[in-house]
Amino acid sequence: MTLKHLATALAAIGAAFIIYIGLAYLIAPQATAPDFGVPTWPQNDGTAFLAVKGVRDVATGLVVLALLLTGQRRALGWAMAAIAFIPAGDTAVVLAAGGSAGTAFGVHGSTALAVAFTAVLLLRERPAAAAASTHPADPADRAVLASV
Repeated sequence: MTLKHLATALAAIGAAFIIYIGLAYLIAPQATAPDFGVPTWPQNDGTAFLAVKGVRDVATGLVVLALLLTGQRRALGWAMAAIAFIPAGDTAVVLAAGGSAGTAFGVHGSTALAVAFTAVLLLRERPAAAAASTHPADPADRAVLASV
């Protein structure tokens, strides 16, 4: 597997995962929220904040998929670099709220590293290769996407 295929697979898996998490917050917010790592969650009318998180997670995944499927690999790399701040911020939020350090670093911290690593792989691709791909994802990338 080439680095380009690895970057494609990581971006696709990341997008699918965050869309799944977002849908979980929309469908079953009270059941999903404790896995985030903070000790308390909104109750009753406050659960709308969990839906807000769900919508944002789904939108984040859709942005990654849109850039990936249109072959905008350089833009995807920059987007992934920016998106890495979300789980990094989540790490800080969990720690500041007195949540589990294991969850903060094991879930959110490792996610931040994986997203940043994917961004680095995408941004290290040669510009000529990225410029040559003016059409949606090339056949090799479509095969990787289909297997995810």
